[in-house]
Amino acid sequence: MHTPLIPEKVAPPSDDDDQQKSDDHHLLLAIKEAKCIANIALPMVLTGLLLYSRSMISMLFLGRLGELALAGGSLAIGFANITGYSLLSGLAMGMEPICGQAFGAKRYKLLGLTMQRTILLLLLTSIPVAFLWLNMKKILLFCGQEEDIAHQAQIYILYSLPDLVAQSILHPLRIYLRTQSITLPLTCCATFAILLHIPINYLLVYVLDLGITGIALSSVWTHFNLVGSLIVYIIISGVYKKTWSGISLECLKGWKSLMNLAIPSCISVCLEWWWYEIMILLCGLLINPRATVASMGILIQTTALMYIFPSSLSFGISARVGNELGANNPKRAKLAAIIGLSSSFVLGFSALLFAVMVRNIWATMFTQDVEIIALTSMVLPIIGLCELGNCPQTTGCGVLRGTARPKLGANINLGCFYLVGTPVAVWLSFYGGYDFKGLWIGLLAAQGSCVVTMLFNLVRTDWDHQAHRAKKLMENAAIGHEFEEEDVTSKIDDHNKDSPV
Repeated sequence: MHTPLIPEKVAPPSDDDDQQKSDDHHLLLAIKEAKCIANIALPMVLTGLLLYSRSMISMLFLGRLGELALAGGSLAIGFANITGYSLLSGLAMGMEPICGQAFGAKRYKLLGLTMQRTILLLLLTSIPVAFLWLNMKKILLFCGQEEDIAHQAQIYILYSLPDLVAQSILHPLRIYLRTQSITLPLTCCATFAILLHIPINYLLVYVLDLGITGIALSSVWTHFNLVGSLIVYIIISGVYKKTWSGISLECLKGWKSLMNLAIPSCISVCLEWWWYEIMILLCGLLINPRATVASMGILIQTTALMYIFPSSLSFGISARVGNELGANNPKRAKLAAIIGLSSSFVLGFSALLFAVMVRNIWATMFTQDVEIIALTSMVLPIIGLCELGNCPQTTGCGVLRGTARPKLGANINLGCFYLVGTPVAVWLSFYGGYDFKGLWIGLLAAQGSCVVTMLFNLVRTDWDHQAHRAKKLMENAAIGHEFEEEDVTSKIDDHNKDSPV
């Protein structure tokens, strides 16, 4: 082969070639990030649907016991949600930014230590909640509830007391695994627990003839089955080896960083959760309370079903943003936020389409009452519009958790749900002539203002600064110093690095 003495000149790469390579690189990164988010979120969707089916199964067994048992059990579940489960769920979320960022920073032992602290925090919180549950009948009678319904509710919640222990362990376990991008085992364990839920209900309710007591105990039993199966998975898989250094007295120290994240997270969750309970109370004051309360029950179950999808996406985004900030990769954290928020708008439009398509048939699956069906059909399109705001707003909350800014989320929920949504709902329903529809228009106003405020704050995020905050959080969480959200977020406006999400 002849080789020329003077090699031919090779044309230097053009700017267009460099741009093409850069675009291809960004596209590959986006696809990779989307896969990472999907690997977390999709199993969480399945897990959410399984746990949703558990509550539906319990309601089905309550309904078969008769109207009194259904009313008492439903009242007890609502009381438990407001006074107990919402608190435990919200407080547990305080460990999410710490664990997510610690995993990204490869400070694995901090995950196990934070989980111990959170379990202890939830167990301590359960003590006053338990005293409140023990006196629920007196509270209900004081509020004017009928004696027989209050008695049934007291029986149900009395035998649900062990569930506080189960939930105090279950919530931290789920977050511990989720922040390590381990979610498929959660789905498998939930499947195992739910498959046993029906035979457990049948055994306790019909074979042992325990009635409403059996339904309460079956829910507790199912949650302990889920906790036990998760612990077995963690031990067998060896997941704990990097993150667990044994039960340590260190879990009694260093609570300041956890509490500064847990309390705002709890407030944020409770403010939104309680708003729906307030809506039910307002329904009782409308022109036709029987039909509106029944329709509200159907619609809240519907929104709970829809919420599974954006909340699962939110969990995935929170884990990915936290991992990348902990690893000091602010650009990757920003990319995760962009992909997550983009996906949330797709979910919102899908929910709107679903609500419009099923509006005339959805209520018929629950009742044959013409009035209830008409009310539900009228409001479902409004719920679809609410989801246009709720999906990005819920996903945005995931970004805030990943960046350890739950206080900002709590302030947004307080302002939008209670200073915007509630006045609009009350005025339209009781003074504007909109009646039942007015309550849901109030929710639409709350969700609309919420998503606008959320996106405004996310667009102003300085991701380099958030990576610096993550490093500071890891140091403070490890040695137990206080981590104040205001100390760092108030400095954002002083930076000139602000960039859109």
